[in-house]
Amino acid sequence: MSVNSKQQIIMGVDPGTNILGYSIISSDKNTIKILINGVIQLKKTDDHFIRLGIIYTRLCALIKEYQPTAMAIEAPFFGKNVQSMLKLGRAQGAAIVAGASNNLEVIEYSPRRIKQSITGRGNASKEQVAKMLQSTLQLTALPKYFDETDALAVAVCHINASKKIAVTGKQFKNWNDFIQANPGKVK
Repeated sequence: MSVNSKQQIIMGVDPGTNILGYSIISSDKNTIKILINGVIQLKKTDDHFIRLGIIYTRLCALIKEYQPTAMAIEAPFFGKNVQSMLKLGRAQGAAIVAGASNNLEVIEYSPRRIKQSITGRGNASKEQVAKMLQSTLQLTALPKYFDETDALAVAVCHINASKKIAVTGKQFKNWNDFIQANPGKVK
């Protein structure tokens, strides 16, 4: 089995209106290197529209500095508070516009898919995701905020999703494609 060998630089974003997490990683074959990981603190700004402008401006600056080719962003989950969902959707929109206006491919991943990609379980806790990232990426310490590890997780999820599986000279996008093409090889 071989993996797509070209280097990728991916920006991961965990949208938020109080704290937005971001991570930019590079991947070459099976090696992932964290270029930058952090948060944008928005709590001190009361005006929601100013917060959206800060998100856009800061993410555009990071994109210009690190030049990722894609932005992986966590899809909003459905909560009970409609106002919170609207604000979160706007924060996600500001991040998406920052990526799109800088010609990045923007890909959205559900929280369940991200957790499954990192831990193998779609219902894993934030702590489990953080610990798995710490283990697999050999991080000496965990970031202060889960928003940072969530952004890192969505970027790593994108790297995992973009790997191609090559078996006997044929490339498959994922294991499901391999199984469909080779039903007799699976028990």
